Amino acid sequence: MKRLFDLIAGTCAALSGHGRSVAEAVLGTTGDVRAYRTHADAAIVAIGNNALREALSNKLLAAGFELVTVVHPRAIVSPSAVIGPGSAIMAGAIVGTDARLGCGVIVNCGAVVDHDAQVHDYGHLGVNACVSGGSVLGRSAWMQAGSALGYGVKVADGVVLPPGAALMS
Repeated sequence: MKRLFDLIAGTCAALSGHGRSVAEAVLGTTGDVRAYRTHADAAIVAIGNNALREALSNKLLAAGFELVTVVHPRAIVSPSAVIGPGSAIMAGAIVGTDARLGCGVIVNCGAVVDHDAQVHDYGHLGVNACVSGGSVLGRSAWMQAGSALGYGVKVADGVVLPPGAALMS
Protein backbone atom coordinates (compact mmCIF):
# COMPACT_ATOMS: atom_id res chain seq x y z
CA MET A 1 0.00 0.00 0.00
CA LYS A 2 1.29 3.44 -0.91
CA ARG A 3 1.95 6.06 1.72
CA LEU A 4 0.24 9.31 0.71
CA PHE A 5 1.48 12.84 1.30
CA ASP A 6 -1.18 15.56 1.00
CA LEU A 7 0.67 18.73 0.11
CA ILE A 8 -1.71 21.41 1.26
CA ALA A 9 0.61 24.27 2.10
CA GLY A 10 4.10 25.53 2.80
CA THR A 11 6.20 28.63 3.23
CA CYS A 12 5.25 30.18 -0.09
CA ALA A 13 4.07 33.78 0.34
CA ALA A 14 0.81 32.90 -1.46
CA LEU A 15 -0.14 30.49 1.32
CA SER A 16 -1.33 31.30 4.79
CA GLY A 17 -3.80 30.35 7.46
CA HIS A 18 -4.98 26.93 8.55
CA GLY A 19 -3.55 24.94 5.63
CA ARG A 20 -0.07 26.31 6.21
CA SER A 21 -0.22 25.52 9.93
CA VAL A 22 -1.37 21.93 9.37
CA ALA A 23 1.34 21.18 6.79
CA GLU A 24 4.12 22.66 8.90
CA ALA A 25 2.94 20.80 12.00
CA VAL A 26 2.78 17.47 10.17
CA LEU A 27 5.87 17.37 7.95
CA GLY A 28 7.44 20.77 7.49
CA THR A 29 7.39 23.22 4.61
CA THR A 30 7.38 22.88 0.82
CA GLY A 31 10.96 24.15 0.71
CA ASP A 32 12.48 20.70 0.17
CA VAL A 33 9.91 18.06 -0.66
CA ARG A 34 12.67 15.49 -1.25
CA ALA A 35 12.97 15.19 2.54
CA TYR A 36 9.45 13.74 2.69
CA ARG A 37 10.21 10.74 0.46
CA THR A 38 11.03 8.74 3.59
CA HIS A 39 7.47 9.40 4.79
CA ALA A 40 5.47 8.91 1.59
CA ASP A 41 5.56 7.40 -1.91
CA ALA A 42 2.74 9.39 -3.46
CA ALA A 43 1.24 12.86 -3.13
CA ILE A 44 -1.68 15.09 -4.04
CA VAL A 45 -1.42 18.88 -4.12
CA ALA A 46 -4.63 20.29 -2.63
CA ILE A 47 -4.18 23.96 -3.53
CA GLY A 48 -6.76 25.87 -5.55
CA ASN A 49 -4.25 28.25 -7.17
CA ASN A 50 -3.64 26.62 -10.57
CA ALA A 51 -0.11 27.95 -11.17
CA LEU A 52 1.03 27.06 -7.66
CA ARG A 53 -0.59 23.60 -7.86
CA GLU A 54 1.31 22.94 -11.10
CA ALA A 55 4.63 24.21 -9.75
CA LEU A 56 4.40 22.11 -6.59
CA SER A 57 3.23 19.06 -8.53
CA ASN A 58 6.29 19.36 -10.79
CA LYS A 59 8.51 19.73 -7.73
CA LEU A 60 7.04 16.53 -6.27
CA LEU A 61 7.49 14.63 -9.53
CA ALA A 62 11.13 15.75 -9.69
CA ALA A 63 11.57 14.44 -6.13
CA GLY A 64 10.28 11.01 -7.18
CA PHE A 65 6.73 11.15 -5.84
CA GLU A 66 3.85 9.58 -7.73
CA LEU A 67 0.92 11.98 -8.15
CA VAL A 68 -2.31 10.24 -7.25
CA THR A 69 -5.89 11.09 -8.10
CA VAL A 70 -8.47 11.30 -5.33
CA VAL A 71 -12.19 10.78 -5.90
CA HIS A 72 -14.67 11.43 -3.11
CA PRO A 73 -16.94 8.42 -2.46
CA ARG A 74 -19.97 10.63 -3.16
CA ALA A 75 -18.69 11.73 -6.58
CA ILE A 76 -19.92 10.01 -9.74
CA VAL A 77 -17.30 9.19 -12.38
CA SER A 78 -18.12 7.32 -15.58
CA PRO A 79 -15.99 4.23 -16.15
CA SER A 80 -15.14 5.62 -19.62
CA ALA A 81 -13.84 8.93 -18.26
CA VAL A 82 -10.08 9.50 -18.27
CA ILE A 83 -8.67 11.35 -15.27
CA GLY A 84 -5.05 12.48 -15.13
CA PRO A 85 -2.71 12.05 -12.18
CA GLY A 86 -2.87 14.54 -9.32
CA SER A 87 -6.53 15.36 -9.92
CA ALA A 88 -9.18 15.78 -7.21
CA ILE A 89 -12.87 15.00 -7.75
CA MET A 90 -14.88 16.32 -4.79
CA ALA A 91 -18.19 15.33 -3.16
CA GLY A 92 -21.21 15.55 -5.41
CA ALA A 93 -19.15 16.11 -8.55
CA ILE A 94 -20.09 14.29 -11.76
CA VAL A 95 -17.66 13.31 -14.52
CA GLY A 96 -19.54 11.97 -17.52
CA THR A 97 -19.06 9.47 -20.32
CA ASP A 98 -15.81 9.84 -22.27
CA ALA A 99 -14.86 13.03 -20.40
CA ARG A 100 -11.11 13.70 -20.35
CA LEU A 101 -9.40 15.44 -17.44
CA GLY A 102 -5.70 16.29 -17.58
CA CYS A 103 -3.12 16.35 -14.79
CA GLY A 104 -3.81 18.23 -11.58
CA VAL A 105 -7.45 19.06 -12.37
CA ILE A 106 -9.89 20.04 -9.61
CA VAL A 107 -13.60 19.28 -10.01
CA ASN A 108 -15.07 20.87 -6.89
CA CYS A 109 -18.25 20.02 -4.97
CA GLY A 110 -21.31 19.70 -7.18
CA ALA A 111 -19.41 20.54 -10.38
CA VAL A 112 -20.20 18.67 -13.61
CA VAL A 113 -17.96 17.67 -16.52
CA ASP A 114 -20.47 16.37 -19.07
CA HIS A 115 -19.96 13.70 -21.75
CA ASP A 116 -17.07 14.17 -24.20
CA ALA A 117 -15.90 17.34 -22.43
CA GLN A 118 -12.24 18.09 -21.76
CA VAL A 119 -10.52 19.87 -18.90
CA HIS A 120 -6.87 20.43 -19.73
CA ASP A 121 -4.00 20.18 -17.23
CA TYR A 122 -4.44 22.17 -14.01
CA GLY A 123 -7.93 23.34 -14.97
CA HIS A 124 -10.26 24.08 -12.08
CA LEU A 125 -14.04 23.87 -11.82
CA GLY A 126 -15.37 25.73 -8.78
CA VAL A 127 -18.39 24.71 -6.75
CA ASN A 128 -21.38 23.94 -8.99
CA ALA A 129 -19.57 24.88 -12.21
CA CYS A 130 -20.68 23.03 -15.34
CA VAL A 131 -18.82 22.04 -18.51
CA SER A 132 -21.44 20.82 -21.02
CA GLY A 133 -20.91 18.05 -23.55
CA GLY A 134 -18.07 18.53 -26.02
CA SER A 135 -16.79 21.69 -24.31
CA VAL A 136 -13.13 22.35 -23.55
CA LEU A 137 -11.66 24.16 -20.53
CA GLY A 138 -8.10 25.21 -21.37
CA ARG A 139 -4.92 24.61 -19.41
CA SER A 140 -4.94 26.36 -16.01
CA ALA A 141 -8.33 27.95 -16.73
CA TRP A 142 -10.61 28.48 -13.75
CA MET A 143 -14.38 28.40 -13.72
CA GLN A 144 -15.47 30.07 -10.51
CA ALA A 145 -18.57 29.01 -8.56
CA GLY A 146 -21.70 28.50 -10.62
CA SER A 147 -20.17 29.31 -14.00
CA ALA A 148 -21.23 27.28 -17.04
CA LEU A 149 -20.05 26.40 -20.53
CA GLY A 150 -22.72 25.61 -23.11
CA TYR A 151 -22.30 22.71 -25.53
CA GLY A 152 -19.14 22.84 -27.64
CA VAL A 153 -17.67 25.98 -26.02
CA LYS A 154 -13.88 26.30 -25.88
CA VAL A 155 -12.20 28.37 -23.16
CA ALA A 156 -8.60 29.46 -23.75
CA ASP A 157 -5.70 28.58 -21.46
CA GLY A 158 -5.49 30.62 -18.25
CA VAL A 159 -8.90 32.28 -18.53
CA VAL A 160 -10.76 32.98 -15.27
CA LEU A 161 -14.56 32.96 -15.54
CA PRO A 162 -16.31 34.98 -12.82
CA PRO A 163 -18.94 33.39 -10.57
CA GLY A 164 -22.17 32.71 -12.43
CA ALA A 165 -20.74 33.42 -15.90
CA ALA A 166 -22.39 31.53 -18.77
CA LEU A 167 -20.68 31.08 -22.14
CA MET A 168 -22.61 29.79 -25.13
CA SER A 169 -21.38 28.75 -28.57
